[in-house]
Parts: sequence; C-alpha cells; structure tokens
Amino acid sequence: MTTSKDDKGREFDERPWGNFTVLDDEMFDHKVKRIIVAPGKRLSYQQHAKRAEHWFIVGGHPTVVLDGVEHELAPGDSIDIAIGQAHRCENRGETPVVLIEVQHGTYFGEDDIVRLEDDFGRVN
Repeated sequence: MTTSKDDKGREFDERPWGNFTVLDDEMFDHKVKRIIVAPGKRLSYQQHAKRAEHWFIVGGHPTVVLDGVEHELAPGDSIDIAIGQAHRCENRGETPVVLIEVQHGTYFGEDDIVRLEDDFGRVN
C-alpha cells in the first residue's frame, strides 16, 4: 500500500487490487473516492461499523457481492451498502472497473474496515 498525492494534490493510494483517489473528505459528514479495480482483481470481502457507502459505476462491469448475493453492474448503475453489510467489488472483465464511492456516516478511516476474506492475506 503506497499513499501519495496525485497531480492535483489529492490523496492517492495504490492497493494490490488497483487504486483509489480521494476526491472529497469532510471529516464529520462524508468522503468521496474514485476507485479503480484492475482486471482479474477484487477488493476484500469486508464490512464497516461506522459508515455506509454508495457506489456509482463509471466504467467496466463489476460483480458486487452484498451479504453473499452477487449483483452484475454496468456503467450508470449504482448500489447502496448499509452500515455493517458485508460487501466486495470484483472485476472479472478485461478492462478496469471505475466507480465513485460516497461514504456517509460518523467515521471514514481505513481502520473501519473489517476484512472477512482477502486475496492478499489482509484478513482481520
């Protein structure tokens, strides 16, 4: 995991599955990220205690798993993830998945991630 700044001074973080850029961060209200999931990769199957998320698909065709149920999405689709709901985004395609994630809740730190399964050995 490598945190840096992009050419506009925004937080940019490389992950084993792709990367994210923080587009907006209001400490007590919301956080917005642009997430790119590389072909053949997936995020950990995870949940959060202090935030809900809304994912808007910009590019690619992700498979999103919510509490064990798969949802096939396309550009223009969106999906809501409730606080405590187990979820993951998987890219089974050959082009990157690009999504905008809007977090809403009381805390947005990366330490609010409880990993239930992870392809990269990061399970809590």
